[in-house]
Amino acid sequence: MELLLLHYPFTFLLIAVLILCWMYPTFRYFCMITVYQVWIFAISFLVIIIALPRGRRCENMKILRMAILSAKYVLGIKIVVKGKENLRTKKPCILVLNHQNSLDIMVMMQILPDRCVPVAKKEVLYMGTFGLACWLSGIIFIDPTGDASISMSSPLLQFHVLIFPEGTRNHSGSMLPFKRGAFQLAVRAQIPIVPVVISSYNSFYSQNEKRFTSGTSTIQILPAVETVGLSPDDVPKLTEQVRDSMMSAYQRISGMTNGGSHE
Repeated sequence: MELLLLHYPFTFLLIAVLILCWMYPTFRYFCMITVYQVWIFAISFLVIIIALPRGRRCENMKILRMAILSAKYVLGIKIVVKGKENLRTKKPCILVLNHQNSLDIMVMMQILPDRCVPVAKKEVLYMGTFGLACWLSGIIFIDPTGDASISMSSPLLQFHVLIFPEGTRNHSGSMLPFKRGAFQLAVRAQIPIVPVVISSYNSFYSQNEKRFTSGTSTIQILPAVETVGLSPDDVPKLTEQVRDSMMSAYQRISGMTNGGSHE
């Protein structure tokens, strides 16, 4: 036994980890989180090597998208997309998504269209290899504590723009009030808003319960909301209208009833 352990230490270590993951859900949770984070930062290094000679450009997002999305196979997560026809447009639009936790980074890559520029908080830029990979992929960084407005430059409006209107992660099993920046941008540019809803991860992931198993995440792409003819005065009503439709879809695809939460 000692001879086998000496010659195959990594095999025995792997077996020990698998046994502990099977016996202790909390241990599995931390292992899965560690694997996800290490995967993201390691794969980002490869993205940098490929993208650096090309410089900062939106086209690099295709590389980052494929690299990060591969994590779903490692974690055993299946992603089901509904309403794909609502995103089949070459015209610029604003995609708004609900924001739950870091898994959103991987899940949103499943529906990220070509020539799409996500918007992220400035802190992401300083997250090592991942931050640099995001910068090379053309992601827009804003300071949520300062002026978080997005420039209306003409080059930007040739792309789709992806924004999390809640402004921060939300673990409550609901949705935080939406900030109006995305909707102001859409109205000023007179381009449609496409609401995208990611279902609750609670069936396989819970930070509070320290639970992380394999499972299925559902993405519902809702019909585009036109903004042609709307003025800045219509932004508050538009914001609430979109949030209400996303909240209803979130509860439906998450299997919630009577507005209840999984948490």
